[in-house]
Amino acid sequence: MPKIVIFSFFSGVGILDLAFETSGYDIVFVNEYEQHFLKAYQYSRRQLQMKEPLYGYSNKNAVAYTKGRNKRNLIKLIKQEKAKGNIVGFIGGPPCPDFSIGGKNKGAKGKNGRLTKTYFDLIVRCRPDFFLFENVKGLVKTEKHKNFYNEMKMKITNSGYTISDKTINALSYGVPQFRERILMIGLEESLLKNSNAVVVDNNNCFLFPWESKQSYDIDKLMQMKWPTTEKFEEKSKREFVYNVPKNLTVEYWFDKNNVVTHANQSNQFAVKRGRHKMKSIEEGDTKRKSFKRLHRWRYSPTAAYGNNEVHLHPYEVRRLSVAEAMAIQSLPSDFLLPSNIPLTYKFKMIGNGVPYLMAKCIAETLYKFLEKLIKAGG
Repeated sequence: MPKIVIFSFFSGVGILDLAFETSGYDIVFVNEYEQHFLKAYQYSRRQLQMKEPLYGYSNKNAVAYTKGRNKRNLIKLIKQEKAKGNIVGFIGGPPCPDFSIGGKNKGAKGKNGRLTKTYFDLIVRCRPDFFLFENVKGLVKTEKHKNFYNEMKMKITNSGYTISDKTINALSYGVPQFRERILMIGLEESLLKNSNAVVVDNNNCFLFPWESKQSYDIDKLMQMKWPTTEKFEEKSKREFVYNVPKNLTVEYWFDKNNVVTHANQSNQFAVKRGRHKMKSIEEGDTKRKSFKRLHRWRYSPTAAYGNNEVHLHPYEVRRLSVAEAMAIQSLPSDFLLPSNIPLTYKFKMIGNGVPYLMAKCIAETLYKFLEKLIKAGG
């Protein structure tokens, strides 16, 4: 079995990368334009004692790799890996606020929205053996965004890739968070050349086992009697008395990650004013436009901290800490962020990330799929 190496784009703090790294892949190239994010990525990997990417870290705008010398250098690296007999993959989730239902909604013409096209341009021009694309559900739920998404699908399939895409929910994979995302996996035609392991339909799509590592059916989860709202009581105790999966609750993950002793637990926004108003918000009141208070024995709404989206601690008069936000993203308890990065950036990089458990389930499923494909192709 050859090594499966990854070129990562729009890497953020590297939650998606970490899921792939811990699932048997080798991250050889990392590209992230935001300096604070890249600094945090490098710091977290040192703390986890993980090896550096073979071709290092790039702080260039991803657009730079679609043309000129940068494109040629990137293609050269990819060819080097293929010459070793390795399988090359791209993974990335371009910034998504322009497609988010609760975000800027500027679509493909927005500053961030244009980067989705950039990612597909990179794939078409650099020809990895496979790729993974991740983005918000607004890309396929909103009509004008869906038209753009379909254009990208046509672009990639006309370029010799066979694809499989699906909207999935992080909650189904054991993440304590309701978070819907669109994922697309593409396979380059040469990877399928001598294999009968994949059945391709007339739309150049193949069947991928997205649900193979799902722990729960989302429809069944939504039918369960989750707790709704209760009076906020500071530092209160509430026993778990609900017939729902405890491991999908906020409090379970706070305990699991031992957030009270976590190095990033002190990373909290101070409550300067509005303390009385904050106390008036009930535990579990997450239907508000902002200042949503989580319920300790329920899952969190989407952990996207920005655009005035503020999540309050279930039984403390404050916002969530960075450590608590990382627990809600199902990150390992030993994942750490450096102290010398602005707090706003820490919440942004965590909220922008792909939930770790969901990403790991997909990475493991894809690894087995590729392994089977490679063996079948001889």
